[in-house]
Amino acid sequence: MSKKEQYKPTRRVLTRRLKVRGVDYCVNEWGDEDAAVLFYLHGWADTGSTFQFVVDAMQQGWRVIAPDWRGFGRTAHAGCSYWFPDYLADLHAIIEVYAPGAPVPVIGHSMGGNIASLYAGSMPERVSALINIEGFGLKNSDPADAPRRYRDWIEGGVQGTAFSDYPDLDALAVKIAKRSAGLSPEQAEFVARQWASVGSDGRLHLRADPAHKLPNPVLYRRAEAQACWRNILAPVLLVHGDQSPFADQFGDIASLPFPDAESANIAGAGHMIHFDAPGRLARRIEQFLKKTL
Repeated sequence: MSKKEQYKPTRRVLTRRLKVRGVDYCVNEWGDEDAAVLFYLHGWADTGSTFQFVVDAMQQGWRVIAPDWRGFGRTAHAGCSYWFPDYLADLHAIIEVYAPGAPVPVIGHSMGGNIASLYAGSMPERVSALINIEGFGLKNSDPADAPRRYRDWIEGGVQGTAFSDYPDLDALAVKIAKRSAGLSPEQAEFVARQWASVGSDGRLHLRADPAHKLPNPVLYRRAEAQACWRNILAPVLLVHGDQSPFADQFGDIASLPFPDAESANIAGAGHMIHFDAPGRLARRIEQFLKKTL
């Protein structure tokens, strides 16, 4: 793909390296240092930098802070297993850098939405507004599955696992575009550049630690997540795409046990709403924040 076909961001991103709980973190930053701060948390196998399309569509001059989670994007691998509570503690440490002691608005997509919701319920005084995009928890686990899950985790660690690699950038961009039809070819290529880099073998490898693909030996207990949700003090916006396979797993989104919550349905969007409808997502985010901040 030629340079003239590359996506041209409207707002320039800066990357910052932070030592967060022993991990070398990459944090993506947009906006002036004196602007209102807003945190964005990406989903599994994504990066904070792909929030670019939404940032470009925003009308207000936010200071957007979007870390690449440990083992994803340009943040260092943890070097061991990934435990979900670590993400909450990492988030807390990052917020302390940019807004020490202050409550802040947080947006999270998918895995990032789950992290944001658990954090907002565990540390309710630190979140002033919560926007959860398709991060509504998992189905409850069956305790009888525990022996198999522990075994799968043990054997997976011995056998190893891997993400797919690609011959070149165009091949990955084509795959991304097929999964998110709302992306232009230029945007798909931009995402591919954020997600992958060329390895020593000359092939394109995703910037994601294969250890993320290991089965989680700890069973998901939905009641515990919901207890955190109920403890949230901030106003909440629950966002879902009407074409998403996750939208109807738990019934009506508005019935989820988030206090002081409203919901928004983004028509024509799938799970990756920040790819499929960044402009409409940006408008809905800013409408909500205008009421809450």
